[in-house]
Amino acid sequence: MSDGAARYAADEVRDDFVPKEAYFARDFAELEADRLWPFVWQVACRLEEIPEVGDYVTYDIVDDSIIVIRTAQDRIRAYHNVCPHRARRLLSGCGNTRQIVCPFHGWRYGLDGRNIKVIDKADWGNCLDPDDIRLSEVRCDHWGGFVFINMDARAEPLMDFLAPMTGYCEKFEFEKLRYRWYKTVVMPANWKTVLGFFNEFYHVQQAHPQLLEFTNDYSRSGEFGRHAQMWFEADGAMPFSRSPRLPPRPEPPMKDHIVAFAEHYNVALKAMLSERNYAAAMRVRDEVPPETPPLDTLAKWVEFQVEAAMEDGAGWPADLTPEYIERSGLDWHVFPNTIFLHGLIDGVLWYRMRPNGRDPESCIFDVWSLVRYAPGKEPTLERQFFTDWRDGDWGLIYEQDFANIPEVQKGYHSRGFKGERTNPVQERAISNFHRVLRRFMKDPHDNPPITRQR
Repeated sequence: MSDGAARYAADEVRDDFVPKEAYFARDFAELEADRLWPFVWQVACRLEEIPEVGDYVTYDIVDDSIIVIRTAQDRIRAYHNVCPHRARRLLSGCGNTRQIVCPFHGWRYGLDGRNIKVIDKADWGNCLDPDDIRLSEVRCDHWGGFVFINMDARAEPLMDFLAPMTGYCEKFEFEKLRYRWYKTVVMPANWKTVLGFFNEFYHVQQAHPQLLEFTNDYSRSGEFGRHAQMWFEADGAMPFSRSPRLPPRPEPPMKDHIVAFAEHYNVALKAMLSERNYAAAMRVRDEVPPETPPLDTLAKWVEFQVEAAMEDGAGWPADLTPEYIERSGLDWHVFPNTIFLHGLIDGVLWYRMRPNGRDPESCIFDVWSLVRYAPGKEPTLERQFFTDWRDGDWGLIYEQDFANIPEVQKGYHSRGFKGERTNPVQERAISNFHRVLRRFMKDPHDNPPITRQR
């Protein structure tokens, strides 16, 4: 165990306390660079970004850059994005190539990573062993349409790493989703600061008060091995009722909550709620009598969604049951740096947070709106990048969170702040993450037991 890992022991984290240094200390960020990112499975891209042979995406994490490339219709491979000759990075961004050519000296590599040309190779005599001058391969695998990479040859298989999350979510058929939109923004905060904002629902009552008219916002969270799940305490896990934090007044019909939710999220987020889902909510408004019992109203909303998806050719997950949906919750944190909200089925909101180089107080935040489209009807992928969130059209919910994030990052430095006093019920996912992170950096090959079931 390294000295850094010994300094940041997992038992310093409690369900109600997270030490603050993890959010800004340079030695903690250096420890992550050395002991987390080279050893952990992490999302690099989605399969639809590389549909044709030769299509590639580069994924940058701290000092490393990884090429993810389709080498055959049924094969994806990943390589360190560096020429073995003089360390020139080979590719940037995304595109398609028949060969990988170093822009510095013209060394060439096949899609299988073999070196296929060295300029003036005879100058080396017998010094260049083929294995020494091929691209350095990185492990990669995929699940749910996402391509994961891992730089550690000893890492456990991806499916073992993702367990037990996959058992709760595989029937949602994430592999059939496609990008509705793709936004990336540089945030002036540690990547874990941003992750923490989207890893609990406890802040809704203060940060997003407009949601309380149709959201019973009391939530729970729990650890599932390295990962965590968040859910609301509500019938069917869908929190459609007025928050009890508001002044009491008669509860409106369930259809009013559904319509208010749909109208707000359609404008303020443009995610989770697909256009079909929104249209189905408008059918609830127009076709469901106000006196219809709440669960029956919800059932009609789902019925309208399924009907529209089938008519559109997008289809619907065949094996989903109400019990499976409720057990799956609304929000998952997949260790270390992805979070997704999938409770509306037809649309999924996916987050990825990662360090911006080695700066402990800057991060790259990717936000992906994914929707189930009929084949051939998905929009053309457009990746938007912002160095300042104020330059993008994010909508009210994100604007509320983004305004708070830099202030929290500054607050961690205060001499008057001792550490996060995390809610042991509603913010358990955060404290669990920090324990898991410290344990992982102590021993990345230690697979923790699953400690909670729903």
